Amino acid sequence: MALAHHGWQTLAEMAQGKSNAAIAATLLVTERAVEKHTNSIFAKLGLSEEKDVNRRVKAVLVFLSQQEKR
Repeated sequence: MALAHHGWQTLAEMAQGKSNAAIAATLLVTERAVEKHTNSIFAKLGLSEEKDVNRRVKAVLVFLSQQEKR
């Protein structure tokens, strides 16, 4: 999966269950920047908005599967 460095950092923080505000504080960026990274991650993973699907959880599952391959 081709994510920029900030995308991987954001996804790693998301995998720890952090909110956008907590991710922003950790990465020393604004919450808006985290939202942009998150939306970029969702787009690159092909995760559209669906009523019954939590995109954050799906993104974290992809992240974890990628970590197992490393």
